[in-house]
Amino acid sequence: MIRFLLLVSMLALWAGGAPAQPLLDWTAEEIRTVRQHGPWPPPPARDPSNRVSGTPAGIALGEHLFNDPRLSGDGRMSCATCHQAGREWSDGLAKGKGAVDLDRRTPSLWNIGYLHWFGWDGAGDSLWAQSIRPLLDPREMNGGAARPGELLRSDRALACGYEKAFGEKPGPDDERLLVDTAKALAAFQATLVSPRTPFDDFRDALVAGDRERAARYPLAAQRGLKLFIGEANCNLCHLGPRFTNGEFGDIGIPFFVRPGEVDPGRLGGLARLAASPFNLLGKYNDDATGASTRRTRHVQRQHSNFGEFRVPGLRQVGRGGPYMHNGSVPTLEDVVKHYSEVSPDRLHSDGTPLVRPLGLTTEQSADLVAFLRSLDADPPPAPAPAPKSLCP
Repeated sequence: MIRFLLLVSMLALWAGGAPAQPLLDWTAEEIRTVRQHGPWPPPPARDPSNRVSGTPAGIALGEHLFNDPRLSGDGRMSCATCHQAGREWSDGLAKGKGAVDLDRRTPSLWNIGYLHWFGWDGAGDSLWAQSIRPLLDPREMNGGAARPGELLRSDRALACGYEKAFGEKPGPDDERLLVDTAKALAAFQATLVSPRTPFDDFRDALVAGDRERAARYPLAAQRGLKLFIGEANCNLCHLGPRFTNGEFGDIGIPFFVRPGEVDPGRLGGLARLAASPFNLLGKYNDDATGASTRRTRHVQRQHSNFGEFRVPGLRQVGRGGPYMHNGSVPTLEDVVKHYSEVSPDRLHSDGTPLVRPLGLTTEQSADLVAFLRSLDADPPPAPAPAPKSLCP
C-alpha cells in the first residue's frame, strides 16, 4: 500500500501538479478579496515624467550605467554593488554600505517601477529623481553632479547609447546629463518585475472556480492567507497585486539610529522632497499634461509623519531579509512575531495606529509564514552582463 501511494504521488508530480489535498472553504467575500491581489504580472510600468521610460534604447543605456562603477567617486561602486540580481536586487545586509556605513537597509528593486513614492521616507516622487540621490550622496556613491556628464561625453559607447535614447549628443549641461543618466537608470529599473508565485497560481484557480488546481496550494498557506485577509487584517496596508499600498506607516520600530539621533522617516523625507530641484514640480518633468504633479503638489507634511516608513511590497519577501527599514528584524518568523507582540506604546502618539498586537498562536504564526513564503518564486536566471558596446 505504501509503495502504491508513493507511486500515485510520483505520477501526480510527473503530471505537473502537487499531490491532491483538501481545499478550504472560501466565502464569496474572501474570494473577492483574494482576487484583488492579482493578476500578476501587471502591464509594464511607464512613467510620463520620463521620456525614455519603456524605450528599448533608454533601457539599454540604463542597464549599462547601472553596472558602471565609474559613476562613483572612487570608481569602485556601481548601482549593482548594492542592488545585486542574485540577492533579490538588494545586498542581504542589515544596513547598506556606501562610502560609509548607512543607517537604513538597502531596499529591493523588485517592482519598483510601480511605486509613486521612492526611498524608505518617500523623498523621491519619481524613480528617476530617486536614482539621482545615491549618485550625489557623499555617504553612498559620492560621484558628484558633474561625473555623469563627464562619463557620457568621454565614453564613445555611452555617448552613442545616449544619442540613441535621447535623440541628441551629450551636451555641456552637466545637470541635464545628471538627470538624463537617472532617467535611463530608472527606465532599466522599471523592467525588474518579480516572477509569478505559487500564490498567483492559487489566486487564478480560486477566482476561476478550478477547485482541483486550487487544492494544490498547501493547507498551511491557505490558512495563512485567510488570516492575512481576515483576523490579522494585514491587507489593510499590504493590498493589491504588489501587496503594498505604497504609502507609509509607523509599525513600532525604534526611531533611534544612535544615542541622541533619530531617523524622522517620512517627516524628513517630505522636507527633502520639497527642497529638491528634481521633484516633479521642477523643470525636468517630461509630462506636458501636468497630471504627474498632482500627488506632489497636494501632499502635506504633518508631525504625525514622524517615524513613518514606506510599506514594502511582499513579493519575494521570504528571500529578502533582514527586514524593516533598518534591518533590525532578522527573519520572516521574527517579523510575524513582531506583529504578534508589538506594543502600542512603541507607536508614535500623534499618528493613527495602523497596527495592533495580533496575539497569534504558534500554529497561526507558522501558517502566516507559510503564506508569505508562497509569495516567493525562483527568479529567472540573472541577465547576462550588458554588451560592451551600445552601438554597432
